[in-house]
Amino acid sequence: MKIISPEQVHAALKYPELVDALQGAFSKPFTMPPRKVFLLDDEEDSHDAFAMLPSWNDSMIALKAFTYFPNPQPGYDSLYSKILLFDREHGNPLALVDGTSVTYWRTAGVSGLASRLLSREDSQTLLLLGTGNLSTYIIRAQASVRSLKRIFVWGRTPANAERVVSQMATELEGIEFSTVDDLQAACSEADIVVSATGSHEPLVKGAWIKEGTHTDFIGNHHATKRECDTALIVKSKVYVDSRDNCFKEAGEVLMPISEGVITETHVVGQLTEMCTGSVPLRESDREVTLFKSIGMALSDLVGASCAFRAATDNSV
Repeated sequence: MKIISPEQVHAALKYPELVDALQGAFSKPFTMPPRKVFLLDDEEDSHDAFAMLPSWNDSMIALKAFTYFPNPQPGYDSLYSKILLFDREHGNPLALVDGTSVTYWRTAGVSGLASRLLSREDSQTLLLLGTGNLSTYIIRAQASVRSLKRIFVWGRTPANAERVVSQMATELEGIEFSTVDDLQAACSEADIVVSATGSHEPLVKGAWIKEGTHTDFIGNHHATKRECDTALIVKSKVYVDSRDNCFKEAGEVLMPISEGVITETHVVGQLTEMCTGSVPLRESDREVTLFKSIGMALSDLVGASCAFRAATDNSV
C-alpha cells in the first residue's frame, strides 16, 4: 500500500485534467452514503469532532476521515485528513493519501467544473472573494476552463489579497491581476464571481450582478449563514453540488426558502444532473447562474485516485 504525501499530491494533480476527471466521474454511476460526523466530547464548549466520508464507483472505494479540533494545542493543526483507497474489484487496500491537499484541489476543481458548465464561454473577468488556502487553487481551476484576461482579488486583509495577486501574476502570465476594495464595482464588472470566505453575512448582492454573470459560493456550510443575499438567489438559475447536502447546510438556499420567496424547486439541478445533461444549463448569454457547493465525498475519491495513479506510474 502506498503512502502519498502532500508533496506528491501537488506534483500529481493539474488543471484542467482534474476538472475532466471530476466531470467524468459525476457522469457515471457511483455510491455516496451520508457522511458521519461524531462529536468527541459531551461538554457544550467542546467542538472537537471526527468525520468519515465514504464513496465508491466501478474502480475505487474511498474513505476520507478527518479530525477537527478548533482550538489546537501549540504545535498542532486544527484539521488532519487522510483518504484511504481500496480497489473496487478485489477490495485490497491501495493507498493512504493526504486528504488536506486533495481537498484544496478537488474543491477548486468542482468550482472550475461548474464554470465550464454554467459560465458564458466568452467570460474574461473573474472576481475572487477570499484569500485563504483555497484562493490560488480556485484561480488556477477557473483559468483552466475559461480564457480569462482579468482577475480581481478581494480580501478583508489587503496584504493577503496582494500576496495572492503577486503569486498568481507570476504563475499565470498574460492575465492582468489586481486587488479590489470596492465589491459593488468589482461585481458589476465580473463575468464570474467566486466567493470562498468565512463570512456569516452576505458579501455579494443581487443588485450588483450584471446579466450573464456566473456566481459560485464555496465558503459557507451553515444553514443560517450565507455569502450572498436573497435577491441574487431569486434572480439566478440555481444549481448545487448535492441537493441532500445543500438542503441541510447551505444558508444561501435555505434562508430564502425560510423567508418564503422560493421553494426547493428553485434549484434547477445538482452536479450529477449537470454532468449527464439531464437538466438545462445556461440557455442564454443574459441568464445569471449560481452554483452552491458543500462538498462531496466522490470528489475526494477522484482527487485521491488521480494522485495514486500518478504515483503508480512513477510520474511523481
